Amino acid sequence: MATDYYNTASHYTAEQKLIQESTAAWVKRFVKPKIQMCFQESKPIPNIVEELTNIGAFGLIIPEEYGGMGGDYISFGLMMQELERGDTSVRVMSSIQTSLVMYAILTFGSENQKTYYLPKLAAGEYLGAFGLTEPNFGSNTAGMHCHFKEEGDTLVLNGSKMWIGNSTTCDIAIVWAKDEADNVRVSIVDTKEITIYNSSLIEDKWSFRTSKTGELIFAASEVPKSRLLPKSRSIKDAYACLNIGRYAVAWGSIGIAMECYETALLYSQERIQFGAPIASKQ
Repeated sequence: MATDYYNTASHYTAEQKLIQESTAAWVKRFVKPKIQMCFQESKPIPNIVEELTNIGAFGLIIPEEYGGMGGDYISFGLMMQELERGDTSVRVMSSIQTSLVMYAILTFGSENQKTYYLPKLAAGEYLGAFGLTEPNFGSNTAGMHCHFKEEGDTLVLNGSKMWIGNSTTCDIAIVWAKDEADNVRVSIVDTKEITIYNSSLIEDKWSFRTSKTGELIFAASEVPKSRLLPKSRSIKDAYACLNIGRYAVAWGSIGIAMECYETALLYSQERIQFGAPIASKQ
């Protein structure tokens, strides 16, 4: 169990503790032996999607009827905390899939969209991306240029999305764009069915090094109108998804701080100077 000076674990249920402990054990067994080399080479950990699927890291808070685990948000937070202790990119992959992609479909999608896409995302058959920020609009997402128009049963999409996790590896992307009335809507872009679509990769990053981050590019790209999420109406819907993502980031921040502290503490107990561990010195 991690250092817990405030005894927060006393407030967790048995199930929450089990999720935390099992995730921590997986990180120790699978992530930590591989992460240094993958970080240096800027490559994803081999079989990471399959492994995250096996521990339930895709869709923990999604109802069981759609392939998720139906877990509570404390359990989800504890999982994000422990994944971050292995590597930020590992937590990001889990969080994108759950907080942003699956949550968007669950909240704003039709029943057909939910029953088709969510089980595939939960099972790791599909890997998702979340396309909101753009090259010139990061924090000011409402100023986005990406737009679409309807032509019969087709959406014609133009623009690009930047700083997108899983940009070159995603099977589907949740893409936010303005319609002809300037309303922000969201659609599911299946990378196998969209026309005139491209993606690029940001090279030589200093962080998120084991995550594929880049750009999604649309140029009169055609998407079936049936992929539009019918309950999306404004930029506030995107913010609702981001709130869940930020929740995951907050828990991850705790996890990475704990890992840094415990690593330093262990080192200070092992490092001997002037005949004593440096932990014994002020």
